[in-house]
Amino acid sequence: MSLPKDTDNIVNNRNAIDGLNQESICKDAQAGVQKIEATTLVWSKTLLIVAYAMMWCIYFVNTMQQNTTSVLAPYVTSKFAEHSLTATTNAVSSLFGGLIRLPLAKVLDIWGRPQGYAFCVAVLTLGLILMAGCENVETYAVAQVIYWVGYSGLAYTMSIFIADTSALKNRGLMLAFSSSPHIITGLIGGPLANSLILGPGYQWGFIIFAIVTPVITMPLFGIFMYAYYKAKKKGLYSETKSTRTTLGSINHYFVEFDIIGIVLILGGFALLLLPFSLSQKHPEGLQSPTIIAMILLGAVLLVAFVLWEKFLTPVRLLPYNLLVDRTILGGCILPAVAFVSFYTWNSYFSSFLQVVHSADVIYANHINEIYSGGSCVSGLAVGLFLRSNGGMKWIALCVGVPLNILGVGLIILFRQPGCVLGYIIMCQIFIAVAGGTLHICEQMAVMAVVEHQHISVVLAMQGAFSSIAGAVGATIATAIWQSVFPTRLMEYLPEKDKKDFTKIYGDLAVQLSYRNGTATRDAIICAYGDAQKNLLITATAILALSIPAVAVWRDVKLKEIKQTKGTVV
Repeated sequence: MSLPKDTDNIVNNRNAIDGLNQESICKDAQAGVQKIEATTLVWSKTLLIVAYAMMWCIYFVNTMQQNTTSVLAPYVTSKFAEHSLTATTNAVSSLFGGLIRLPLAKVLDIWGRPQGYAFCVAVLTLGLILMAGCENVETYAVAQVIYWVGYSGLAYTMSIFIADTSALKNRGLMLAFSSSPHIITGLIGGPLANSLILGPGYQWGFIIFAIVTPVITMPLFGIFMYAYYKAKKKGLYSETKSTRTTLGSINHYFVEFDIIGIVLILGGFALLLLPFSLSQKHPEGLQSPTIIAMILLGAVLLVAFVLWEKFLTPVRLLPYNLLVDRTILGGCILPAVAFVSFYTWNSYFSSFLQVVHSADVIYANHINEIYSGGSCVSGLAVGLFLRSNGGMKWIALCVGVPLNILGVGLIILFRQPGCVLGYIIMCQIFIAVAGGTLHICEQMAVMAVVEHQHISVVLAMQGAFSSIAGAVGATIATAIWQSVFPTRLMEYLPEKDKKDFTKIYGDLAVQLSYRNGTATRDAIICAYGDAQKNLLITATAILALSIPAVAVWRDVKLKEIKQTKGTVV
């Protein structure tokens, strides 16, 4: 089915969907969409409930895994005396993890949801294995990228599963329900990471999850494949046998997945953003010929990507005819703004809590996880509101956006050394409520204005915007940190400790080894305070863009739209 050209009238085109026979699949949709529609037509309510229970368990393991590994990350980079590169590895992994959703959307639509799901599980497991065995920061960075490709892809695939198996009015609640394990795992990740650091070593955290992940995820794959073969046996869907040769198939999918476009955009953003993080490694800084060459090459690749997508590729990576819809565009810009802001101020926040407020790993993780747990609770409340009310624009504009700006802005006042930690916790609660509200609303906004077969594409676009924004935010954080923190640290350190500057700057454990009240620890704390102030001011200013991003949405009523077929929630 061709994409609608008059996207302002997408909602009005819903009459075509309402008239569809609920006992048949959409023959105009791509193969993967037809397969999942056939699946929901044959499975029972019991199997649907079991599938959702399994998804909750998978989210539980994945969020606990992510909580644990994020706490371990500064210790891994510190092991190689590269603590300041924590945000750099976050930038690269975030970029690749989000952009992979664009080709993954095509895998889900062409080959099928379970196939893309299994691929993501395999990549995630491989990333965990590689992180367990890394011997230098470069290997760790590569392992992080592979891990995030799998982790982000798995989370995205599960969101598509939920979209495929839920009515639109209930979907916000189901998405919030699937994320609710964060409420529990936020309390577990810190103690688990701390026990690993003090016990057998951080590597065992990666090893444990490399074993648990495939065990907990593959039963869901089995359920969907079982239901699919049941639908196939009933004749609801039949495979179309390809007449292409092996070489012809390779060429077909090379074009269909726009491999050249993927390489251009990934290479372009990586080369454009990384130099700002790596410039401190060169004596000339940003004036280094290597750094300049990387920035220029990155810019050239991005220009080449635009030209390739505009004039040369037969299959575009980004569906521009959907992007011209104001609700979809605003729904993509909103998470992009939020991600730039969040990664800017939060990249070194855990280290800030440990150094400035003497919070141990467990306590710092609990404070960090206020966002995850609180956003899940507020997401559930918003999901219930949307189920009964159906309009997401005004709750996002009047609750989510103001609270987010207020929460980040207030930390500027409360990040000072000596300030009561309770005020920072209060700000985290504001940001958490805002985050849960906006996350559900932005997803529902883009899904409400497209047909079922385009859901995977619009959610992938949101992921791409978010990942690029996250990489930009982490790059901004690294650039600010590396320009402010070492300068202030050298300025504040007592003369006797300046000979150890490199060791102190590059290792979180060394920073924490100086006792509170000593001149050296006070110097480190003051340097942290100055750097965090710059990060927070930048992050707050960026959030102002979230106001117009939401203001352009149409106020769609979810209860008036039908989108899925068969047995759904």
